[in-house]
Amino acid sequence: MALIVQKFGGTSVADADKIHRAARRAIRAKLDGKKVVLVVSAMGKTTDHLIDLAHEITPIPPRRELDMLLTTGEQVSIALMAMAIQSVGHEAISLTGGQLGLVTDSRHSQARIQNISKERIYKELESGRIVIVAGFQGV
Repeated sequence: MALIVQKFGGTSVADADKIHRAARRAIRAKLDGKKVVLVVSAMGKTTDHLIDLAHEITPIPPRRELDMLLTTGEQVSIALMAMAIQSVGHEAISLTGGQLGLVTDSRHSQARIQNISKERIYKELESGRIVIVAGFQGV
């Protein structure tokens, strides 16, 4: 069974209708016999809004804390995407970077992926789930 990775940026998941549209696309790929992994960004302008909030607190947010804040946008999106897929009777699971085992270097706000643990993804795919991974996250 072929593996397909679909990436949905912020405008593609900007509201509930767009999330449902993206979910239908993932489901179609699964029904076509593919194992599906989605990488999902924060909704719409969420990241911009979070950056603005950080700058209201301090003019120069510490990079680590800014990264922590920005990951919350992706966590909202992956949970909503999993709900959308599940609401129409298909199995899905959302995973954060830490749950996935996505390891990066320590350059906050500019980190590069060093390793991705495939075991968790493959376990979920083998159980028939669509796997939804948060973008912008690693440990």
